[in-house]
Amino acid sequence: MQTSIEILKQYFGYATFRYPQAEIIQSVLEKNDTLALLPTGGGKSVCFQVPALLQEGICIVISPLIALMKDQVAQLKLRNIKAAAIFSGLSYPEIDIILDNCQFGQYKFLYLSPERLKTEIFIERFKQMNVNLIAVDEAHCVSQWGYDFRPPYLEIAAIRKFHPLVPVVALTASATPNVQDDIIDKLQLKKVSVFKKSFQRENLSFVVRKEEAKFSKLVEIIQKLNGSGIVYVRSRNRTKEVAEFLFKHQINADFYHAGLKNTDRHSKQENWIKNKSQVMVCTNAFGMGIDKPDVRYVIHIDVPDSLEAYYQEAGRAGRDGKLSYAAILYTQADIDTLQEKLEAKFPSVAQIKSVYNAICNHLSIAVGSGYMHSYNFDIQLFCTQFKMEINTVYNCLKILEQENYLQLSEGVFMPSRLVFRVDKLELYRYEVANSESSQIIKTILRIYGGILDHYTKINEAQIARVLKVSEAEVARKLELLHKHKIINYVRSSNEPTILFLNERLHDNNLYINTHFLHQRKQILQNQLNAMINFVEQKQICRQQVICTYFGEAEPVKCGKCDVCMEEKKRSEFSEEFIQTKNQILGLVKNDWIKMEEILPENAHFKLQLYKDVIRFLLDEKLILINEKNELKSA
Repeated sequence: MQTSIEILKQYFGYATFRYPQAEIIQSVLEKNDTLALLPTGGGKSVCFQVPALLQEGICIVISPLIALMKDQVAQLKLRNIKAAAIFSGLSYPEIDIILDNCQFGQYKFLYLSPERLKTEIFIERFKQMNVNLIAVDEAHCVSQWGYDFRPPYLEIAAIRKFHPLVPVVALTASATPNVQDDIIDKLQLKKVSVFKKSFQRENLSFVVRKEEAKFSKLVEIIQKLNGSGIVYVRSRNRTKEVAEFLFKHQINADFYHAGLKNTDRHSKQENWIKNKSQVMVCTNAFGMGIDKPDVRYVIHIDVPDSLEAYYQEAGRAGRDGKLSYAAILYTQADIDTLQEKLEAKFPSVAQIKSVYNAICNHLSIAVGSGYMHSYNFDIQLFCTQFKMEINTVYNCLKILEQENYLQLSEGVFMPSRLVFRVDKLELYRYEVANSESSQIIKTILRIYGGILDHYTKINEAQIARVLKVSEAEVARKLELLHKHKIINYVRSSNEPTILFLNERLHDNNLYINTHFLHQRKQILQNQLNAMINFVEQKQICRQQVICTYFGEAEPVKCGKCDVCMEEKKRSEFSEEFIQTKNQILGLVKNDWIKMEEILPENAHFKLQLYKDVIRFLLDEKLILINEKNELKSA
């Protein structure tokens, strides 16, 4: 049997684990329920992929992010690991085939969104699967105390009874102590092993600036820092506006948001990863699953709603361990707007019911129907037709999600797919009886091998070129074959989708829990207050504020944030600082000297001063330090 490190080398190309990956993997292999808190870029996926590959059976991975699921499945397939994903946008027959293959051992990993857990088709197949592990990604979503609570996550505990001996590993990058306790409770983790990596990022300098001329300051920062970077903004329109401003100032910037075509998103992302573009101006749709180590700065010119969201986004800088910067540029108007946006997130019950009914009418869903059906949903078109304000509609949809009535997914490109529903003999008979369809059938069979057995991605433009007809004509012929039940044909889509988690309800039966909404609003208010405090306070080290928020006891000063640097400037001019600096420089020579030998007997009274002076001397490259904590002159 292979070892963990052999699996890591074989499939992922790494020679060693990062702390505490090996410890988490060992806990999972010992069949312990496990909670792992690893910061952004900490290598969470390895913690469930390696133990799953070491054991017989399939690993079920629950994730709320369709784009991330698709990316991870694609990455696993590149490593010759069989994996599949189930999410809104797939047809019922496609889901049926995937679950069949999972039941009979054809896949090693099944990624699925949490709303799929309570469907009968999944539960019946899940009972028959040889499951070796259940991995819960973005585990903070299970907690109403978290910044991104998703009720379908509460279904995870219910499926454990079908495989009671299978361990659960829950993973998240940001969870306060309350959220950690809630994860353990809601997922029913037993004898749980908890692994936490410090939230301290030693190479990351947090900087906050109150700036009325934010665009000009942004240009100044980027020109000073150079290198690859990310600029986060709140709205899609603003991504293009800021990118164009930077481009006019000779900065090679591009923009990204979830409303772009899939091909555009992919090419923009690739250009940035390969450093063909320097700066990506984007919404928070950008960054998940992207492991670019040399990001030198992440700049927010719109203040995020919570420290959890900010820490995740800022943490995309400096994954290579080199000095990097996380900056926020804000005005007082930004702070006021945050409070207004929080109020707007909680529309009235009458507004919520009005939006729900309008959407059901727009999608032609009758009362009593629609359960677990997925519908393409163009929110712009809907708002235009029903004369509704887009932010109000979006906020109503988010509350309907919280109430577990539906699930809204951002647009994810799904190529056209096709499979034959009949065997070769029946297909031959159809061709004989319908000669006008014979040519397109033969063309499809010639281009796409295996299409008789399973769903295959097709390209209508390619088929059209072979047949020397238009794409529209190809689509018409395929729709006809679908209508005659010769094929199952699913057209490509790039639109957001709405998945109905319940059948359409009559107005009187659409219950909105106002007590829960009040609680939820208070939780979000507390998170917003913590974010505003982080931005406005100027006394405490930024990293200390973050680490304390996430429950770390007595975090040390970073020495690199704007607060620490300001304090350092003040102290550098003090007589005591100068005396201590001269004293240390007088003791440190060309040979290594132990740290304790340069500290006087009463040093414990002024330990922070000595730490600050030594850090200053190291930063100024006046002295050197080795792994034994010995010093010598540079």
